[in-house]
Amino acid sequence: MSAVQAERPTVEKASTRSAPETDKCRQILDGARSVFMASGFDGASMGEIAKAASVSKGTLYVYFDSKEALFEALTLEEKRCLAEALFQFDADDPDVRGALTRLGQSYLVHMIRPDHVAIIRMVIGATEKFPRFGQAFYEAGPAQGVARLTAYLDRHVAAGRLRHADTELAAKHFLHLCQAGLLTRLLFAAGGPVTEAEIGTRVTEAIRVFFAAYGPED
Repeated sequence: MSAVQAERPTVEKASTRSAPETDKCRQILDGARSVFMASGFDGASMGEIAKAASVSKGTLYVYFDSKEALFEALTLEEKRCLAEALFQFDADDPDVRGALTRLGQSYLVHMIRPDHVAIIRMVIGATEKFPRFGQAFYEAGPAQGVARLTAYLDRHVAAGRLRHADTELAAKHFLHLCQAGLLTRLLFAAGGPVTEAEIGTRVTEAIRVFFAAYGPED
């Protein structure tokens, strides 16, 4: 029997299925977040997570059958919620410039949050050992955001408010124009804190460059 198997209580486990959203599940995820943030993926243990969540290890394993399953559920929730919160568009609003300005500002505000940067670091660190973490994280977050923005741009290309182009590439261009190396700087803890003025300047310039490339034909 492996050390991991020996650590586990004998309970009816939920395998690696997604745990249902219940108060207890929420309690476990909140406890896991605090432990992973403090210790990283490799440094965290199911015992510490159970203690932080104020549940028994038996209860913990009913919801998540391994540390890997719990880490994956936590990080996917983080990115899925972010994509759903940020990439909401009013299909009837013709003001593309205004909508993209609001998106750019909220995108940067969320991206620079210390807890968000910490989660990205953790996923990158764990992905070498568990490649599926990176793939799932990307598909739940960045890919979903790009897909939602692409669909929004498609509607306005059809309405003549943007020129015909590869809208998926245009969506990626806009998001990268907004952050323009900012995430790399934060991941390496280089430079000072990001100011509100810096966010405003970055979004303004992103809008200017984006519409120079993708604005309606004259």
